[in-house]
Amino acid sequence: MSTTFLPDEAASRRTPPAARRMPGWASAAVWVAVAIIAVSTTSYLTGLPELTASGTVQSAVRLGIPILLAALGGLWAERAGVINIGLEGMMILGTWGGAWAGYQWGPLAGLVAAAVFGAIGGLVHALATVTFGVNHIVSGVAINLLGAGTAIYLATLLFEPVSQNPRQSPPVPKFDTYSVQPLSGWLQELEDMQRVGLSDLAGILGGLVTGISPLTMLAYLLVPVSYLVLWRSPFGLRLRSCGENPKAAESLGVNVYLYKYSAVIMSGALAGLGGAALILSPGQPGYLENQTNGRGYIGLAAMIFGNWRPGGLLGGAALFGYSDGLQLRSGETTVHALLYTAALVLLAVVALQVWRRRWFSAGIAASVAAALYAVYWYTDELPEQLTAYTPHLVTLVVLAAAAQRLRPPAANGEQYRRGAG
Repeated sequence: MSTTFLPDEAASRRTPPAARRMPGWASAAVWVAVAIIAVSTTSYLTGLPELTASGTVQSAVRLGIPILLAALGGLWAERAGVINIGLEGMMILGTWGGAWAGYQWGPLAGLVAAAVFGAIGGLVHALATVTFGVNHIVSGVAINLLGAGTAIYLATLLFEPVSQNPRQSPPVPKFDTYSVQPLSGWLQELEDMQRVGLSDLAGILGGLVTGISPLTMLAYLLVPVSYLVLWRSPFGLRLRSCGENPKAAESLGVNVYLYKYSAVIMSGALAGLGGAALILSPGQPGYLENQTNGRGYIGLAAMIFGNWRPGGLLGGAALFGYSDGLQLRSGETTVHALLYTAALVLLAVVALQVWRRRWFSAGIAASVAAALYAVYWYTDELPEQLTAYTPHLVTLVVLAAAAQRLRPPAANGEQYRRGAG
């Protein structure tokens, strides 16, 4: 006896159901857990508690905040279709403006002034790229040179009479820091017990809830705020449409020029806040020449690593901040131990690729893991000259690894003219 299927039923039998993919936030949480387990294992096997110490995590947070704010600045500009290579120059303007106002009127005034000076840099970049159609890369490089030159000139003019040093400002007041009590004390007690796994987790969590400044809380708050504004509001929808298809946005009545200007000015303000995080952080006297040290570029790399998404760039900023903080604490030894950690994480990648039956990717990951472990095994520590550039090397490695899955805004960097085409 023959069986007759309805068209919809027959189609459903021919087409296998699509595999359900893990949500992005769940996938990120899994990889964070893998990274913590790898670092904890490395700390135990190498006898280096500094890898998960609360002091290391505090340094990572402090050093990651400027990168996070610069990355958020890049996100705003590039989601509107404007490449912002000038983040470094805008951060430099923010460091000078924050030190100048902070010295005279306190840290809150310094924070506002840093945002204003950074926004001025963003305005110049928007004027060049949006109004006059200058190549975005050329304009960004010019902003970096202009920001550095302007800061040097203003520091010589206004700081030298007070500090007797044209490359440094007088001491700038800082924000007070706070700890979550009694949680911070409990976590410190657990960390001091040196229990495998438990003390590592306590050290990581303790570093996140100890010595927190208002600027740190503001920076982390700006991550969900940026997401809600850019992805959950009509303003954000119009702004992102300018980065995907500005001609279609224009046909729907969107003032593309206005949204691009708003995004790039906001980008400059966020980069300026990143500069303020450098001068208002503990241990820094105030403005120093070349203080940013390429953090604007690293922030841009964190944004790319995060695939132009707020949550992703937060992970990138945390990674770069951790590598930077680690090299400050017995850098030659602890950074050397990161090779072991990276090999463990790559083994997890190998297992995932084997499960997905991607044999070539699994082979590449296994080869790199073996090479990293060999370097770790046959060396005792890394040269001091190399560890100083740990964040920059991590930037290159991470971007090379993430290059295959990137999806920038479709019209990013394209010249737009109202009414054209």
